Amino acid sequence: MTRTNTDRRHLRVKHLPQRTCLACRQVKAKQELVRLVRLADGSVEVDPSGKKSGRGAYLCGVPECWETGLRGDRLERVLHTGLTQVNREQLVNYGKSIQQGVS
Repeated sequence: MTRTNTDRRHLRVKHLPQRTCLACRQVKAKQELVRLVRLADGSVEVDPSGKKSGRGAYLCGVPECWETGLRGDRLERVLHTGLTQVNREQLVNYGKSIQQGVS
């Protein structure tokens, strides 16, 4: 018995995009990570939809990854931008809110 194109279409497994956490370097499904995006003005913000235009970086939802990712210049190097003190504080507060949501 031969298979038609419609039969093959039903056998396909849906592709799940994978991304790497910039802190722990683990590859995970894109939906499991939080995307940070560099905007046109150079600021960085959390992108919950994962669809904003701009250069992106990903962090796990684990507080340790947020601390590691925001420590030093790791995030700035990945996004090719500088973080202002206010911008860094906003991201740290978001990381803390993730920690409180898990506990």
